[in-house]
This record gives sequence, structure tokens and C-alpha cells, in this order.
Amino acid sequence: MEILLTGCAGFIGMRTAQKLIDLGHSVIGLDNLNDYYDPALKAARLRQLGIDPDSPCEGDGYRRSADGRFRFARVDVGVRSELEAATGGLSFDAVCHLAAQAGVRYSIENPQAYVDSNLQGFANILELVRARKGVKLVYASSSSVYGNSTEIPYRETNRTDSPVSFYGATKKCNEVMAASYASLYGIETVGLRFFTVYGPWGRPDMAPFLFTSAILDGRTIDVFNNGDMSRDFTFVDDIADGVCLVVTRRPATAEAIQSPNASIYNIGNSRPVNLMDFIGTIEELTGRKAVRNYLPMQPGDVNATWADTTLLEKDYGYAPSTPLETGLARFVEWYRGYYGI
Repeated sequence: MEILLTGCAGFIGMRTAQKLIDLGHSVIGLDNLNDYYDPALKAARLRQLGIDPDSPCEGDGYRRSADGRFRFARVDVGVRSELEAATGGLSFDAVCHLAAQAGVRYSIENPQAYVDSNLQGFANILELVRARKGVKLVYASSSSVYGNSTEIPYRETNRTDSPVSFYGATKKCNEVMAASYASLYGIETVGLRFFTVYGPWGRPDMAPFLFTSAILDGRTIDVFNNGDMSRDFTFVDDIADGVCLVVTRRPATAEAIQSPNASIYNIGNSRPVNLMDFIGTIEELTGRKAVRNYLPMQPGDVNATWADTTLLEKDYGYAPSTPLETGLARFVEWYRGYYGI
């Protein structure tokens, strides 16, 4: 298959691209390499995929890996003219849309960034797919659509009309927009609600990175809600495996949540972990104790997340297999190696 993958220099995007290539597919990667966090980390991820982002582009605006299986262009999907210029002459079998402005807390500080990327960018992707017959769209949603629901574990049929963060609201909008296009134009869309992804090459604004960095540096870590929180931490390889299954295969039963052409699935580990236990595991792996600063719950945050992944297991054979201790060990090992600690 030829797959258009947006957000290819992102944490999940890079790992998904590598797995798709390893499976024998060709990947057309787009990313704007913005400075929400260190662009050097994004550039390093691209180098893992065989692309030097500082090398000259070819005549079509793309850089290519040595084997030709991966090509990359710097494109902001929120700017329709950029997206159209980069994809106008291309054909592909599926679109895997992972590009988005991430982060719950940053959405309080800078909501406009989420409008530009998550709403306008998603509309541009829908229009791109609408113009191409028979192209499947798989896109990233989020567990944030569930808000602070007390219906645990979260099932796709739970109500999702009360997200507590603007980030979650934009992801809910994506699901509704996708369902509308699926109904109006017959586009096949599949939304994946990600649950707290972690692992090597992770984002610096997420808890595993923040905690590991602070503990190794002897800095204080902020522990919100006085530590009374839990998350369905999911290792990045398990997530990327699931994304690849959905992009490249047909569902076994096609159980739609919204309409026959618009499906929604949870993708997580289905094993929630208490925040204090999570911190304790990092302490064991680093051999250092955390200096903790206990704080109240932050705006936009939730008490717990827990994915029921029964539907994804049934329709696509999704089977996460990485224990937290194994996944965190791999993250800490990567962190030490990347930063030379």
C-alpha cells in the first residue's frame, strides 16, 4: 500500500511510519516540524526513518530515504494551499492522520493553535480524502473526549459530549466532522481514541519524560491531585501496531459506533496504573528518589482513564502486550542514551 501519514515526525507518527515500512508499505510523510517542543527531537526522529531534514529537497519538494520507501515534505496541514501543493499529483490508498496540536494544558494557554491544527487541519484532510475515491481515512482522536466520566472503563458507546479541556473538545469535533463526511460522501473513516502513550522518543511535555528528566536532574516533580490519579499508560509500539492494523486491514465485523462508514475505537492498554505507582517505577529504574511537590487538580485534567478495547480486539485483532515495567525500562534506557546520561 501507499499511505499518506501526517505528523510523521511526531512521537506516534515516527513509530507508525517505521512499522508500516517494515511491513512492506510505502509512506508519504508530512509534518510541519513546529516548535511546540524541541524541533531537534523531531529532526532526530526523521533521521531514524532515513531522512536528513537539512538536506536539499528534490524537485517535487520531498526528501527520500535511501530505499525510496519513505519520503518526507515539510507541510502544515492547517494551511490548505500547502497540503494541496504537496499532495496534488500523488495517489495513495489510505490516509493516516496523526498530525495535531497535542497537550491538554497547552490548550488552555493557546486555544487558537488547536483551532488552526485540529479543526482547520482536520477539515483540510477531509477535503483531501473527499477528492479521492476509495481512500480510507484513519485519524487520531483521544481519550480526552470522555471528559471526567465516571463510567469506567471507558467504552466507545459512553457519552462524549462533555470534554473538560479544549483539546478534548477539538478531538470530539473531529469525530463529528468525520461522521458527517462519511454520511454525506461515503468516505470510510476510523477514529482511534488514544490513551496516554509513552515510550522511547516520547514527547517532552508528557509525564514519563517530565518525571524521568526531573528525577535524573534532582529537580522537583509536580504531582497533581496529590497523586490520586490513574492513567491507562500504553506503550508506543502497542499503539503503532494497532494503528497499522487499522490502516492496512479490513475489520472482521465492522461494528460501527457512529454510522456504517464512520467507526470509533479505543486504543489503549486496558490496565490503568496509579500515578504514585508510576512514579515509583521510574524511581526504581533510575535508582533515584523523586522530590515531590503535591498540587491540586489542574484545569482540564481528569481523575482516571481506562480503555475498554474489546471492539478493537474483535474487529482488528488488537492485542497490547507490553507491561509497564518493560516499557518504562525501554524509555529510561532511550532517555539516558539520547541525552548522554
